[in-house]
Amino acid sequence: MSGHPIPPQLVVGLGNPGREYEATRHNIGFWWVDQLARTLCAIFHPEARFFGEVARSGTLRLLKPTTFMNRSGQAVAALARFFRIPPEAILVVHDELDLPPGRARLKFGGGTAGHNGLKDIRAQLGSDRFWRLRLGIGHPGDRNQVANYVLHPPRAEERALLEQVLTDTLACWPLIARGDWSRAQQRIHALAPPTPSLTPQENRS
Repeated sequence: MSGHPIPPQLVVGLGNPGREYEATRHNIGFWWVDQLARTLCAIFHPEARFFGEVARSGTLRLLKPTTFMNRSGQAVAALARFFRIPPEAILVVHDELDLPPGRARLKFGGGTAGHNGLKDIRAQLGSDRFWRLRLGIGHPGDRNQVANYVLHPPRAEERALLEQVLTDTLACWPLIARGDWSRAQQRIHALAPPTPSLTPQENRS
């Protein structure tokens, strides 16, 4: 990005609503914004007009859509338009199949890698120029197993890696909060790789 750094005005965690989905891999974006809200002493409240739960800390708003994942853009666009938040000031935190558990990447713009939440946000905003924090959950190894995989909880050893990457990336929040995206990227991308290396196994219902 060029020009002056733009601090985030909206941080969106992606996931599915409902207690049955709380502990699933697909909801790691919710886990992240929940922890950020606790750090900021911000409390989520239902906001029907924004199709989600919203927390506020100063000029920053946190959002957890209460639509299902593939309709996430409805919530993001409603809130962003109401408060006139440009896409460049939005950070979307989501699960990433193409990264192993414990790894993370921060990126601006670009494709959606087939992520239904990102696809809907891009469509509803009419732009791909928003930030994404990609939190690795690993891949089941068979694309036909992806839907089953993301909608199940991680195994215990994976969960430990996911909790560590939540802690490590949230430690970079002060950089992100002041719009120092470049340094935040460097720190997040330099996070030590998890050990031992894990190969996700298929979950069986």
